[in-house]
Amino acid sequence: MELAWIWKSILIVVVGTVLLRLAGRKSIAQMTVAQTIIMIAIGSLLIQPVSGKSIWTTFAVAALLIATLLLMEYSQLKFNLLEKFFTGKSKIIIDNGVLQEETLKKLRLTVDQLEMQLRQNNVTKIENVKMATLEPNGKIGFVLKEDAQPATKEDIQKLYNLINTTMNANSMQLNHNAQVKQDTIFTELKQENHHLPEKLQ
Repeated sequence: MELAWIWKSILIVVVGTVLLRLAGRKSIAQMTVAQTIIMIAIGSLLIQPVSGKSIWTTFAVAALLIATLLLMEYSQLKFNLLEKFFTGKSKIIIDNGVLQEETLKKLRLTVDQLEMQLRQNNVTKIENVKMATLEPNGKIGFVLKEDAQPATKEDIQKLYNLINTTMNANSMQLNHNAQVKQDTIFTELKQENHHLPEKLQ
């Protein structure tokens, strides 16, 4: 019985893992178009040796694909034009709470699809979004308007400090008022201090 498929399968997993690690650590959702194509191609290639194709030729082709991908990614670091061509740029789809309908049409993104992604990020109203962009990986990035942003720990601490300061100031004022009210004609005798005009004392 031919047992070559056993060591071929093990070798495919090991070499495939090394090659995909070289390609990068991004998840499927974060991949660019080029990365997705390479991954699909490698997946198809790696299974071929089990069905009788040359395993070393397959590995060589897979390595060449990965090298091409790495070359494309490094070239994008050097040249913005290549980055725009291979990966694309972010597009503004909401500006100051207003949908950019022309951009949505060009991107073939429906309002329902946009709202679905916003709901998944706990955004309840489009009007609350200061700016939203569609990223090259298909994800939506957004910034809420200031009055719609959730309070941060720093905001809560500032509010707490303000309340404490106000309460302390009010407490000092109340103590002062109470002290003034406690001054009577009897306490004047103890303090030997009169509050009447000098000519009446």
